[in-house]
Amino acid sequence: MAHQNKKMSIYMKFIIGGMAGMTATCFVQPMDLVKTRMQVAGVGTAESEYKNSIDVIMKVARDEGVLKLYRGLGAGLLRQATYTTTRMGVYQTLNDMYRTRLDGAMPGAFVSVCMGLTAGACGAFVGTPAEVVLVRMMVDGKLPESERRNYRNVLDALVRIYGEESIKGLWTGCMPTVGRAMVTNMCQLASYSQFKNALHTSRLELEGILLHICASCLSGLVTSFASMPLDIAKTRLQNMKVPPGGTPEYSGSVDVLIKVAQNEGFLALWKGFTPYLLRIAPHTILTFVFLEQYNRLYKSYVLGSNGGGSSF
Repeated sequence: MAHQNKKMSIYMKFIIGGMAGMTATCFVQPMDLVKTRMQVAGVGTAESEYKNSIDVIMKVARDEGVLKLYRGLGAGLLRQATYTTTRMGVYQTLNDMYRTRLDGAMPGAFVSVCMGLTAGACGAFVGTPAEVVLVRMMVDGKLPESERRNYRNVLDALVRIYGEESIKGLWTGCMPTVGRAMVTNMCQLASYSQFKNALHTSRLELEGILLHICASCLSGLVTSFASMPLDIAKTRLQNMKVPPGGTPEYSGSVDVLIKVAQNEGFLALWKGFTPYLLRIAPHTILTFVFLEQYNRLYKSYVLGSNGGGSSF
């Protein structure tokens, strides 16, 4: 039938990618808060405010209230609506273009890596303002009252940052954000495609949701380890306050990495790795599972096609 040949429009690839990321964020926001609090905790393990992930959760729940574990959820959703919408849309579009030009052939590892780098850079640039707001809102509760920014909501934060720090303030830490996103997406998107293809064509012959979950788990582990140091650099830069006429604590992402390694130890570059993994692994799993299912539902009920799955 004619409608069987319909293709998903480019704008729907972006919308579905963003919806998948936003849905996943609703499940993992508390772990994102835990990870961020640990990354900006005081230097030196002996004087660190938090002992571990559980300690963060207990102290936030006790001192600020259980619902504060979802502090910054609005900013987190805005981040997904900008960052994930862009990166997923760009990656799927590039993937489709490649497969169309080569009669359906799956891209190899190198091509997938290049696509992931491009998608990550585009998504990170668009999503940096939401990232700045997210970090600041999640950290605000642990600061002394005199130092808190007290943003009322995401819109208030965006307006105040623009008014107090100009347009540059909204893109604070843009370079490490883009760098981290390029590494993250190079690992996450490219490895997901490769793991999914390998698991499907191996002796296991995995299919459906089980295939998506297994490929996502492996992708999340690789992504977490590779991107953690850059995530710490991004978080510290975006939360940094610069006194009027004073000198910033960090001059850039490389300076952050060097100072953290010198003052807190090399392994501190992976400070908060457990909550980071517990956040990024399920977020990766949920994002790809929702992405695959949203694509399948759209193709089935809107396009009238039996061909499911995403463009990965």
